[in-house]
Amino acid sequence: MSEALHDPVKIGIVSISDRASTGVYEDKGLPALQDWLTRALLNPITFEPRLIPDEQDTISATLIALVNEGCSLVLTTGGTGPALRDVTPEATLAVAHKEMPGFGEQMRQISLRFVPTAILSRQVAVVREQSLIINLPGQPKAIAETLEGLKDAAGAQLVPGIFAAVPYCIDLIGGPYYYAGHPCPITGYTCPLRRQTAPAADCCCP
Repeated sequence: MSEALHDPVKIGIVSISDRASTGVYEDKGLPALQDWLTRALLNPITFEPRLIPDEQDTISATLIALVNEGCSLVLTTGGTGPALRDVTPEATLAVAHKEMPGFGEQMRQISLRFVPTAILSRQVAVVREQSLIINLPGQPKAIAETLEGLKDAAGAQLVPGIFAAVPYCIDLIGGPYYYAGHPCPITGYTCPLRRQTAPAADCCCP
């Protein structure tokens, strides 16, 4: 039902890891990103996944290609620490038309609630043409925490997640509007009740 009411969106998801890209271990970043976005958004989504090594030129070229292919949102995971091979922020800034420092600042504030080493994170966000590019942490748990924010035991929002600002940002730069919905407490998927006149056939909400 959401397909008839909301514009389709194309999202680039990029996992950056020397070892995962060569098969040394299984990549968990791409599945985590795809799962979270599928649950969070009402728009029909086409994903453009990429698994690449920590090579600055390769990262920059991948980001440019995804923007050129029509991805209004590009999310990267991995390569944002202080290690010598961590060059994702540099590669992202190299293709930027505008920097969006608030995203990185908010991600570090969220992560500091969980680990003191969050101050070592160097995530950045930029605008290139009509696309928003955001660096995210490398671990699935940290990805969800930064996108969703921090809630107390009762579910009240303590620290807003960065995704709350994503739809408006993309709208301002001329991209499609991203509709985030209400997570169903049983299935975990987005419930369309608050955006549509009738629930989807498999919606469990009253």
